[in-house]
Amino acid sequence: MFLLIVAAFSLALVIVSFLVPAWSEVALIAAPCAVAAVFLLLVQSQRGSDKSDAKMRAVIDGSNVMHWRNGEPCFTPLHDVVQELKTLGFDPGVIFDANAGHLLIGKYQDDDKLAKRLDLPEDAVVVVAKGSPADPIILAAARDLKAIVVTNDRYRDWAEDYPEVQEPGFLIRGGYKSGKLWLDGRIKEALEPSSPT
Repeated sequence: MFLLIVAAFSLALVIVSFLVPAWSEVALIAAPCAVAAVFLLLVQSQRGSDKSDAKMRAVIDGSNVMHWRNGEPCFTPLHDVVQELKTLGFDPGVIFDANAGHLLIGKYQDDDKLAKRLDLPEDAVVVVAKGSPADPIILAAARDLKAIVVTNDRYRDWAEDYPEVQEPGFLIRGGYKSGKLWLDGRIKEALEPSSPT
């Protein structure tokens, strides 16, 4: 219910910011909040109310991961990371900056098109609105889903709002070594149940 309220309120603010010129800067905050809330609502609805789903969640920073192989944007590292996460028992989702399609194939690609390319459900892929940074949406989604984030970004600019970026095992680094994908070894710790303190 809370996410629905946040989504509705944020969308209302976005609409008002377009109708009332004096409120135009409100869209800079309201738009990412609306996108994140809608993304989380979609993910939540896909999962239903079944609490027996024991899969851990992983949010992939698509615009970061797509550069992992030779520094050039391509789908290979995205496919490899999605597959590796699934193999490890994670339920992956991917969030991209608005320009991801241009970098990958030379033209804009929306959630649906990128989801098809990654063999993921459409509600597991988000392309943020043009002019909105993906970072806070990635971090908000990970926080709300209690997910890890797969990226080589350290999100230093967001550490004050999202202090979990400094917690070991929240951000999972990766890359390629001798042509083979590697992910930070702490990823397996995320799958282990927390020990009582």
